[in-house]
Amino acid sequence: MNNFNMADMFGKMQEMQEKIKESQAKLEQIHVEAEVGGGMVTVRANGQRKVMKLEIDESLLNEGDKEMLEDLVIAGVNQALAKAEEAAQTEMQNAYKGMIPGGNIPGFDLSKFGL
Repeated sequence: MNNFNMADMFGKMQEMQEKIKESQAKLEQIHVEAEVGGGMVTVRANGQRKVMKLEIDESLLNEGDKEMLEDLVIAGVNQALAKAEEAAQTEMQNAYKGMIPGGNIPGFDLSKFGL
């Protein structure tokens, strides 16, 4: 006989919702940085995959090479967002350790919920 308890299930769901809120707040505090072009372009992003700051070395502006500047900015942003994604996934995994039996539910991807 299965001792499935609906109240326990709702309690765990409520606990998970609280963890999600806490984790989303923590993601704002995670900051990553990417440098490209030997440090000529620096991009900072947070764990919510939002670019927070873009720094461009003055010498790039003086060179007048618009295409190179655009390429470096794109590369820096992509690199920073990839680092932010990785940091966010690590934070989420740490937040949910022990909440999900076995640590993982096949096919259950929290990134679909913005996590």
